[in-house]
Amino acid sequence: MKDLSLSVLDIAMNSVKAKASLIEITLANDGKTLSVRIADNGCGMDADFLARVTDPFTTTRDTRRVGMGIPLFKLAAEQAGGTFAITSEPGRGTDLMAAFAVDHMDRPPLGDMAATVATLIQGSPDIDFVYRHTAPCGEASLDTRELRQALDGVPLNEPEVLQWIQENLDEEERMIAL
Repeated sequence: MKDLSLSVLDIAMNSVKAKASLIEITLANDGKTLSVRIADNGCGMDADFLARVTDPFTTTRDTRRVGMGIPLFKLAAEQAGGTFAITSEPGRGTDLMAAFAVDHMDRPPLGDMAATVATLIQGSPDIDFVYRHTAPCGEASLDTRELRQALDGVPLNEPEVLQWIQENLDEEERMIAL
């Protein structure tokens, strides 16, 4: 993947396919390390599948025999002087964490996280997403549970709502990138 936001999108879509009702995306940049965590409450993986999930020839798809999202994310973290870990339990969900050295020359750019979050919400408006990005200059965050309550029945995938989500997150992301 050319940037981390595309990897986050791909992996979060795995959570959607795993029938998660809550997907949490957390980015934490302390100035030295950028940690990316994607956690869900989906169907999870058994120990055998979990042991093979970083192999590109392991996939749950029946349309093709290759699944590159998790293996490429793991490789990107390791090539950027970081680490990768994944845990999962059937019926409880999956928790994936990758860490990247911020100043490493091989760290992919973050990309457009506001567009990624808006795309996830647009495609899966009934799933709850919690997004939080902390950095030395502040925080960008969104919780669809709070939005649902404030919107009082207006669907999250309404064009005006999606536009607000993306613009608001984009502004917050710009503020913490300073």
